[in-house]
Amino acid sequence: MQTVDLAIIGGGPAGMAAAIGAHEQGIEDIVILERENALGGILNQCIHNGFGLHAFKEELTGPEYAERYIRKVTELGIPVKLGTMVLDITPDKEITAVNPKGMLHIRAKAIILAMGCRERPRGALNIPGTRPVGIYTAGTAQKFVNLNGYLPGREVVILGSGDIGLIMARRMTLEGAEVKAVVELMPYSTGLKRNIVQCLDDYDIPLLLSHTVTEIIGRHRIEGVKVSAVDENQMPVPGSEQFISCDTLLLSVGLLPENELSMAADVSLSPVTGGAVVNERLETTTPGIFACGNVLHVHDLVDFVSEESMLAGRNAARYLQNPEPASRREIPIRSGQGVRYTVPSFMDPDTMDEVLTIRFRVNNVYRNCYICLYFDADRVYRRKARILTPGEMESVVLKKEMFTEHKGVSSITITAEEATNA
Repeated sequence: MQTVDLAIIGGGPAGMAAAIGAHEQGIEDIVILERENALGGILNQCIHNGFGLHAFKEELTGPEYAERYIRKVTELGIPVKLGTMVLDITPDKEITAVNPKGMLHIRAKAIILAMGCRERPRGALNIPGTRPVGIYTAGTAQKFVNLNGYLPGREVVILGSGDIGLIMARRMTLEGAEVKAVVELMPYSTGLKRNIVQCLDDYDIPLLLSHTVTEIIGRHRIEGVKVSAVDENQMPVPGSEQFISCDTLLLSVGLLPENELSMAADVSLSPVTGGAVVNERLETTTPGIFACGNVLHVHDLVDFVSEESMLAGRNAARYLQNPEPASRREIPIRSGQGVRYTVPSFMDPDTMDEVLTIRFRVNNVYRNCYICLYFDADRVYRRKARILTPGEMESVVLKKEMFTEHKGVSSITITAEEATNA
């Protein structure tokens, strides 16, 4: 059995940034385990630009962004095992994996989970109708077009307005397909505002909010879909059906963290995000196992994935350099009015860095509101926000010095409050 100080599961942007962060903190006995035959993860098929504005202050394509980190991993000499599928992780941090050379058994002193996320398939939607050819997840269609040079269809309907779906609406249009409509169940888009403008508005592609696909029509290949308006309970409104002919239906209906390995390691998962419950160090409930990137919670920008994952790598290094558990105060970080979830879920002011970034998403569209931070019942921070949407991640910076001014805090709450109530 091979032994390492730090094993990182996943060689996408999160895994590479975590490895770099740990190495820069003094850990050299690292291995990255990646199931694909190249580093980079999902970025390799994202040939559009828009990456790197925060991390590098310039606009890059997905492969260009990935290459920056691949080059750094190579320069640091961090070992990588490609084509290696991790099958199991135990709470004692023993890893079972397989690659073309056979079975691997690795015992690690610390592990960083960076497996990313996957798309929700049609089977999770229960759409009535037949099972014809021509139904793909948006990410699968993206891989076909960008990596394989294959156009899945000519007349397209997209269900869901997540960022991959919006980007594929533009990509399919540029390849000569006609995108008939993007259909969104919610009364707001779940993607970034810039993608709505650049991918739909600029190409006159209709966005049908508060609508859903209620039937798939076609025997051998899809011939069209029935689309209905939905009420406030997200139930189809009788008599609102309309038929849209198409030969392709792309599904962009949400991303799910790849957390089967997390569960095997007895890591507690959030019922809201599906990702791990972590503290301010991004350490899970299983000591010595950390999580970062889209396996922790689905991000809107890869730049934030890299920033968060560098932190996970540095904290894993600190754990390795001082593995003895210290007594901890676990102050819960709660989702208050208007907030769907927060990461981290709890923290200890005694072990935090000088600043801690708390990331969160709101549960609806809010205009002219305030982001507020409470220590118990005392409001310690307030910031005006012109608009908050579920598709864009927000953040609050917590400073260590705030705890010297407010001693004995038992809970932290983040809210999105209407201006009249703030």
